[in-house]
Amino acid sequence: MKRREFLTSVAALGMASSLPVAKAETVQGGQPWEAGKINTPPAPRKGGLQYLTQQEFDMLGAIAERFIPADELSISGKEAGCATFIDRQLAGDYGNAVAIYRLGRFVKGTPEQGPQSPLTPAQRYRQGLAALEEFAHQHFHKSFVALSGEQQDDLLHRMETDQLNLGPNVETRVFFELLLQNVREGFLSDPIYGGNKEMASWKMLGFPGARYDFRDLIGKKGKKLHIIPTSLIDNTL
Repeated sequence: MKRREFLTSVAALGMASSLPVAKAETVQGGQPWEAGKINTPPAPRKGGLQYLTQQEFDMLGAIAERFIPADELSISGKEAGCATFIDRQLAGDYGNAVAIYRLGRFVKGTPEQGPQSPLTPAQRYRQGLAALEEFAHQHFHKSFVALSGEQQDDLLHRMETDQLNLGPNVETRVFFELLLQNVREGFLSDPIYGGNKEMASWKMLGFPGARYDFRDLIGKKGKKLHIIPTSLIDNTL
């Protein structure tokens, strides 16, 4: 018997002898879904914040504006709704770290190992934004959103290079990278999640969005296609 077959058979025997019998349901006679039904996320709730306070929301809008300023190609990260996207993500499974192991033991590792912390993304945001706001008040006697663009840029740059001390409870560079990642996601995500208003980033990039197929375009090789992006919101109407 080959080694791979042997290891596979041993693993199967071990599982069969040690695991209880699962009460699995057998699906017969077709797929467990109805034709013509679209399984998409629920449409965004209009109005109101789901996790962030108004102050936190305003801070994230200002940060998104600095990360992705408006130019001749597209609207800014703030105008695109990146703060709304983050608010909804923090209120759900992502914010509560549902898919991440969090039982410890937590030991600070190398940068390549990523954050080693019991905090959820939602908790990181709450602590990090509060610490950043306190720092702005202590050093500028103003709220973060009241600072000039140059002052906000300076603070964000110092966060990026880990040269800003936001206190013992905040890993400054980790928090900066989380902010940058989530603003990018909000700018490029499907509008159904609250960001990318009117598919602005998709139109800028020429990304077609959630189209069913491209059979009508196959024969147009070498031609400018002028594809209008399609959002999952369009498919739920």
